[in-house]
Amino acid sequence: MPPNNPTKTKRIVLFNHKGGVGKTTLTVNLAYALVNAGKRVLLIDTDPQCSMSSFFLEEKFLDKMLDESEGDTGNTLWTAIKPVSEGSGTLADIKPERIRDGLFLAVGDIRLSEYENSLAECWNLCLSRNRRGYLCTTALSRLVDDLAKATKVDFVFFDAGPNIGPLNRAILLDCSHFIVPAACDLFSSRALKTLGYALSEWITTWQRVTEMAPDGTALLDGTPKLMGFIPQGFRVYGGRMANAPLVALSTLGPRVIDFVWKPLQQAYGQPAKERPTKLKLGEVKDLGILVTESQKQGQPIWDVSGGNAASKAESKKVFADIAKRMIEATA
Repeated sequence: MPPNNPTKTKRIVLFNHKGGVGKTTLTVNLAYALVNAGKRVLLIDTDPQCSMSSFFLEEKFLDKMLDESEGDTGNTLWTAIKPVSEGSGTLADIKPERIRDGLFLAVGDIRLSEYENSLAECWNLCLSRNRRGYLCTTALSRLVDDLAKATKVDFVFFDAGPNIGPLNRAILLDCSHFIVPAACDLFSSRALKTLGYALSEWITTWQRVTEMAPDGTALLDGTPKLMGFIPQGFRVYGGRMANAPLVALSTLGPRVIDFVWKPLQQAYGQPAKERPTKLKLGEVKDLGILVTESQKQGQPIWDVSGGNAASKAESKKVFADIAKRMIEATA
């Protein structure tokens, strides 16, 4: 496997095509934890549902941005990508919203679904060595290059929708690392098989695309690494995990290895005999009303007004520990 570009900002996505595994909540709080650790972070809201943008921005302000995204004052991801997606021009300039010192947001847009439609066609164009295919497929990556440089960040996080579609394919192939968030239930565990199969197919196909690409063509790195997985949302009683999620958790690690890590090793032509032992980055229990209040207040879980002080302190430590693991893994 070729190494990721060492000069490029680390790009990470929490990805699982199963819904309800807390991707946006985990991403937001990990971003805050990294900022607390002295890192600069850029969030890219690529989910057409705009959940992350809704977390940070007031409803009226976000609605106004979405209404104006195709005009001269537009400032969403779709504003920037629309000319490339439609084949009418190059990337337009946008500026990310500053959330706080060291934390920035590139605002999402429901019209990114139109870009996704273009990406389906452009993937086939890449396989035909068509220049438009490469320009369209790498448009988001090139935009993120510009935004990351402008904000001088250490980490970029994508907030992706729960599906295995053309947009998420372009995101994963642009990332240096990905993390698998998983609910502690058998449904989430079983979904890993589809996830691993899709990732390995995308990677091997992009390897062929890269080999065929004309000289000087913009390309995605195409080498995402599995950083690990995060079990989350499980109930705790008397300081102990409930029985059902405990059983599911016992199978989650081996399934991540067998259904995600192994297919990636095969896609990269790497040996898979020595199984990794430290893929679990941390555990995030069900934080109940704290998550709801975090979303209402647009704050990290540990900084919300109200709620149980001990649970807030515990959550801050949990996310700080995961952030530390991430910094070490990307050093």
